[in-house]
Amino acid sequence: MSHLTTHILDATAGTPAPNVAVALHRHHEGGAIESVAEGFTDADGRLALGPDLLEAGMYALTFATGAYFADRGIDTFYPLATVTFTVADRPHYHVPLLLSPFAYSTYRGS
Repeated sequence: MSHLTTHILDATAGTPAPNVAVALHRHHEGGAIESVAEGFTDADGRLALGPDLLEAGMYALTFATGAYFADRGIDTFYPLATVTFTVADRPHYHVPLLLSPFAYSTYRGS
């Protein structure tokens, strides 16, 4: 079982990305997708999401990057950025997103 956090950095502005909508979904065998939680990043671009304990399995975080950039008058190629990952037996997962209007990257944080 585990806990999940994320942090979004806007690489073009060199600042955290506040008020970005983020949704967490669980993918089940057979193709079913379950909505687990949703929220918005805080002023520091951070968000703790989901229940305190996530069951093992495949999950996806979807970041509403289009709305974030539109609020700033910036066009973007990626209106949504989805990061799919596997939860096993770690107590905590951190999935950061480094964002620009035309690219994004992620890694398994600590």
